[in-house]
Amino acid sequence: MTQPQIAVLIPCYNEEATITQVIDDFRNALPDATIYVYDNNSSDATVEKARQAGAIVQNESYQGKGNVVRRMFADIEADVYVMIDGDATYHAPSAPKLVEKLLTDKLDMVNGRRITQETAAYRQGHKFGNRLLTSLVAHTFGHQFKDMLSGYRVFSRRFVKSFPAFSGGFEIETELTVHALELRMPVTEIDTPYASRPEGSESKLSTFRDGFRIMRWIFFLTKAEKPLQFFSAIAGLLFVSSLIIAWPLFITFLETGLVPRFPTAILATGMMLISFISFASGLILDTVTHGRKETLRLHYLSLPAPGTKQSGND
Repeated sequence: MTQPQIAVLIPCYNEEATITQVIDDFRNALPDATIYVYDNNSSDATVEKARQAGAIVQNESYQGKGNVVRRMFADIEADVYVMIDGDATYHAPSAPKLVEKLLTDKLDMVNGRRITQETAAYRQGHKFGNRLLTSLVAHTFGHQFKDMLSGYRVFSRRFVKSFPAFSGGFEIETELTVHALELRMPVTEIDTPYASRPEGSESKLSTFRDGFRIMRWIFFLTKAEKPLQFFSAIAGLLFVSSLIIAWPLFITFLETGLVPRFPTAILATGMMLISFISFASGLILDTVTHGRKETLRLHYLSLPAPGTKQSGND
């Protein structure tokens, strides 16, 4: 077996204070890897410092981390992809262990679960939001990850080249997780040290704004990937509400033979009809989603598993 081609992917936006350190740390940890920095319209010296540090630098004009990841996955050919943020918070010496785990166990994604005792590294608001959002995804799609929003991940080629990448911002981590869970890919999670940002570096993540965007994206993914469950829940809610509204009218009709509140009867009937339509929509969309997943799964299976045949030169 030939040596796998490893690509280190670093999406960046205004990280001049840390990008040189990140590139140097990962070059030392993975000396045979090619390091790519994709700048996302930085207004500081990120691009210049990345080039001076020896990385291959490209630009993505569409703003948002999801757009950068989409571009990187489309452009770069490799066998193993190591993706990290450019803020010098992730532990570069853990990278060889994550890559080895991916290749040895023929996995498609290894997630670096962030472990830290530093309060400044992992603010309480971010920690609570991560737990909440991870729990929502786990309840809907599967309990495989405890740190869904980690930016430290190692991917196989078949993961990267089968990933559709629709999200535009920090929702990308959620989409990556759901993609793996929905295709039932072999994945795992490994604890990695997590540090606070160096002085002069500022986080781009907003606890509330981005948290609500991620929650909205979970809602969208649930509708797209689990349409039967999604629309069945709506149908059930409308069905029960219709019965509650109609029950007094039904009792009155049995006692008097009259329907005194005709508008209420129309409302209850309409809600019941919408309930049936919602359930039927869920059945139809579930069939469509199943077909789409089969197509995506076949494309995924057409690519070689990690550690069996190297595909970077195919």
